[in-house]
Amino acid sequence: MIDAKRRTLLKGSLGASAIGIAVSAGLLTPGTVLANWPKAAFAATETDAALNDLLGSASTETSDQVKIKAPDIAENGAVVPVTVESDVAGAKSIAIIAAGNGTPLIASFDLGADAIPFVSTRIKMAKTADVIAVVQTESGLLSAAKPVKVTIGGCGG
Repeated sequence: MIDAKRRTLLKGSLGASAIGIAVSAGLLTPGTVLANWPKAAFAATETDAALNDLLGSASTETSDQVKIKAPDIAENGAVVPVTVESDVAGAKSIAIIAAGNGTPLIASFDLGADAIPFVSTRIKMAKTADVIAVVQTESGLLSAAKPVKVTIGGCGG
């Protein structure tokens, strides 16, 4: 049992060392790593603008092939668990939007060709609003929404 922990520690140390050497040698720079980050989409204050900047369109079609799981009542808006999955073949990306936030685009996940369209995360919500999941496919954008009531201190307010 101790050997397994030691091996894990050594592997992690070697990996961190390799990344540190690459950064110090100038092979990895923050500009290179973050070059494709959609800054305008995450800074947008409206849902349609965020989707246009991120995916090139704000036209979504509500679909039962997109399933979003979130609590009906969130006692703490700072930590709201959200799970999104889809039955759509060839999903390219999944975006999560909190419609009531000042900047509604919460997260965007690019999926590989053989990836299963499933993400699970925790999001921050400013107030009671819909949580919207948008799945990008070759034929367009599919979406689903779930209303989440954010209470103050868990008192149902």
